[in-house]
Amino acid sequence: MRKPSTAPLEAAYGFPGDSPTAGLATDPQHPDATAHRADEPTTAASRADDTEYTAAMRRACATIAPVWPLDSFVAVNPYLGLADQDFTEAAARLDRVGGVRTTMPASFYLEAFDQGRMTRADLADALEEQASRLGHFEPENVEAFLLCARQQAESSPVSASPDVETVADVARTVTGEAWDRFATDRVSAWASAHFDQGQAPWRVEDGTVSLYESWRVEAVIDRSPEVAGLSGFRTVVATLPREPLAAASRALERLGVPSSVLDGYLHRLLIRCGGWAAFAARIDFERSVREQEPEELLLDFLSILIVWEYALLETLDGPRIRQSWNIARGRLASAVDTVKPRADLDRELVLQAAYERSEQRRLVAAFRGSRRDVEAGRPDVQAVFCIDVRSEPFRRHLEATGDGVETLGFAGFFGFGVDYTRLGHDTAGAHCPVLIPPAFATRETIADPAREDAALKRRRVGHEFDRAWNAFKSGAVSCFSFVSPLGLAYLPKLLTDAFGVTRPVAHPRSEGLGRRGSQALRPDVVDALTLAEAIPIAEGALRGMSLTDGFARIVLFAGHGSTSVNNPHATGLDCGACGGRTGEPNARIACETLNDARVRAGLAERGIDIPVDTVFVPGVHDTTTDDLTLYDLDNVPESHAADVARLQERLAEAGRGTRSERAARLLPEGARSHHEAIRFRGKDWAQTRPEWGLAGCSALVVAPRSRTAGVDLAGRSFLHSYDWKEDDGFGVLELIMTAPLVVASWINLQYYASTVDNEVFGSGNKTLHNVVGRVGVLEGHGGDLRVGLPWQSLHDGERLQHDPIRLNVVIEAPVDAMNEVLLRHENVRTLLDHGWVHLFRMDDEGQIAQRYSGALHWEDVVSGAITAPRGAKGAAVETSAGSDGGMRDLATAETERKPELVSAH
Repeated sequence: MRKPSTAPLEAAYGFPGDSPTAGLATDPQHPDATAHRADEPTTAASRADDTEYTAAMRRACATIAPVWPLDSFVAVNPYLGLADQDFTEAAARLDRVGGVRTTMPASFYLEAFDQGRMTRADLADALEEQASRLGHFEPENVEAFLLCARQQAESSPVSASPDVETVADVARTVTGEAWDRFATDRVSAWASAHFDQGQAPWRVEDGTVSLYESWRVEAVIDRSPEVAGLSGFRTVVATLPREPLAAASRALERLGVPSSVLDGYLHRLLIRCGGWAAFAARIDFERSVREQEPEELLLDFLSILIVWEYALLETLDGPRIRQSWNIARGRLASAVDTVKPRADLDRELVLQAAYERSEQRRLVAAFRGSRRDVEAGRPDVQAVFCIDVRSEPFRRHLEATGDGVETLGFAGFFGFGVDYTRLGHDTAGAHCPVLIPPAFATRETIADPAREDAALKRRRVGHEFDRAWNAFKSGAVSCFSFVSPLGLAYLPKLLTDAFGVTRPVAHPRSEGLGRRGSQALRPDVVDALTLAEAIPIAEGALRGMSLTDGFARIVLFAGHGSTSVNNPHATGLDCGACGGRTGEPNARIACETLNDARVRAGLAERGIDIPVDTVFVPGVHDTTTDDLTLYDLDNVPESHAADVARLQERLAEAGRGTRSERAARLLPEGARSHHEAIRFRGKDWAQTRPEWGLAGCSALVVAPRSRTAGVDLAGRSFLHSYDWKEDDGFGVLELIMTAPLVVASWINLQYYASTVDNEVFGSGNKTLHNVVGRVGVLEGHGGDLRVGLPWQSLHDGERLQHDPIRLNVVIEAPVDAMNEVLLRHENVRTLLDHGWVHLFRMDDEGQIAQRYSGALHWEDVVSGAITAPRGAKGAAVETSAGSDGGMRDLATAETERKPELVSAH
């Protein structure tokens, strides 16, 4: 099979060369390391990294996934740094190193079993599948397994204590005081000031020194540790080298951590302060994506945590601390293998696998008899939505408004990744997936220069007034005089905000401009892209969504965003494909580009002929209210006015239907008119659940819409349009498997991790959140930076709204084509082979026919046939009908068998 040229597709998705996650782990042997004098400024290129300690520190840092700040809060796979390990091995490591959960308690699964949602057949399949690593039960002995699981649910604690102890843990045990919490609080207080993005009135330093040096400057003058009882803390810090790696190496040497468990010990330190560690990792990550010189901030941050450990040992008075630490070091040296799960975790992993089998069984059943023939003739409207799970119900209801509507799914930035500067703002925001850099930059403008100047002045004056007013309210002296004389003046505004008449703060789009002023805003497309740049991006977008012919008179590009107030995590409800921002500028730029006659002429030369009477119209789907607003209607010719009017009627009807469907999850029985009640949630400043976001996401279906149009997927599935028969050379398939599949897995695993262990991977209780530095939240007044999703985004107070299920990906494409993609992209193959994502193949009848079982093996869902290429257990790959048979040269004739996936009840 030839490897196609994917230049236009890479222009659309923005992923040149290998897949987006290639090379993200920190290299333990960084090439830029050199020796460094203790009195010189620290840079990434001047570090001595030839020691065992530094290599172990880099390995530990590679286990930490990044987290994005509040202004671009997007889903991240919290297990990203462990993806090169099998899911079972990663679960065992996290459990033993940090007491971190990767499954629900056994009682959760047993409740599902007792309710009939999980069957004995599911358990038997899970036991059979994992029999090679289990030593506790025979695969067929389901009853014995259930008996032990019930005993476990009744007796065992939800969380086990980690095997790896730190000095802070030992100090807490010996003294009875929470020194681990104290150390985290002090580090967090410093990090809050260091990483502050404008919330504090002033910064503690000018940002020209390294992360470690910034902390050290404060640590040698901060008396807080000594007041708390750490006598001589400042002296200990001052006597260590100024260079972070040298200081960390000396501290580790004196701590005497056994080399055999050094990696686990350092990982434990990072888990204990995992929020700020993840924030530092994000800065390193973004520099890597943009191919900038690394700063290795996370390495500096780990050095700080190590020095804290050493300082605790040196400054806590009494021989019991040292004696207890020596004993703990002995336990560390004899710690059990972190790869093998404990017996309790082993059972929970089997239960998790069975739980996922039950979901897969339902997914397979949903597609039986679901095939819908494509209607002949030209559609009236083609509506392209983001693959986001919240688009699925709206697409269903839009299609139900009558014949002539066809919907498609594509990443919500529509292939037009832009660095977008809002009017009156100094910095741009990247409206594209965080895995890629923007393809171009532009700004928000108003067509009339005079109106733009006036609007710019109003917005800037508003910004300056707000800044001055906030400084007055938070001033050390003025805050006291503010409350008494001015407090009552806020009463009318409090009342109107409370009843949804006004918003606590202006909507970002209309801020300082009012409703009429904001309607004139639009992207500056003229200066954004040259014709030579626009044509390949447009081609890649259209080919990526399998929209190359049969264009309707109206083609809607529907981006999406969300509406909520008093919500620090609001951007987490916006478009993840747009970097946690709305897809409005992307949709508008895409449509204006595709309406350009010069671009269309260039596309025609490339084999994509767009009819003269086709008009592209941008819109934004508000996923909180399910209203879909059309933009740039002044660009629509009079000949299409009736078409647009009919489309607006259909969109309003689809919104009503979608709100009615969502009301069952969002509103209590007997609530007032659900249309108004759901809209009100976006304006209610006391609402902790304005919408459910992507809660429930469990599947990604990559196939023509005809395969899913007859299936109610209940807003739980990402939907990406794809027709492999139109994909010459399978270049689109390769881009989908290396981009949307990876991004969807990030979203799914963030929801999964936030559900199974919200303490470590979530952000706790929304009602206790305090925004810190405009970058994140603390739960309460102190502690670590919280990451992931709040509990209210996952649970309605009575039951979970997100099922902890790893993503099920269903692709309609030949087996050999998918295997060739996996052969070329090891990191994607690793996600599948290690159990982080499940992959299924849909056949030409629209049925889920085969399941990927690892190492390029595929098992038949019905008959159980397994095929694999040479080099993977000596089995054979069966090529599917219609493929070019290129994988046959890699295969042998041997065939293996496994039990059925779809088991009888």
